[in-house]
Amino acid sequence: MEEKQTLICDKCNVGMEDKEVQFKYLNRSFRHKVKRCPKCGQVYIPEDLAEGRMKEVEGILEEK
Repeated sequence: MEEKQTLICDKCNVGMEDKEVQFKYLNRSFRHKVKRCPKCGQVYIPEDLAEGRMKEVEGILEEK
């Protein structure tokens, strides 16, 4: 059986929750569901998102 890991906010010491977050870059924005602290709002961006979708959007916007 696979165990689901809970990410803990380093600042607040509470479990992070899945929330849809709006990201902004070069006056453009997109939404994506990520782990976010319900207390302070700190966001955890997993490597696959940073190297995938965010990098893709960054490349498209910088070409314009």
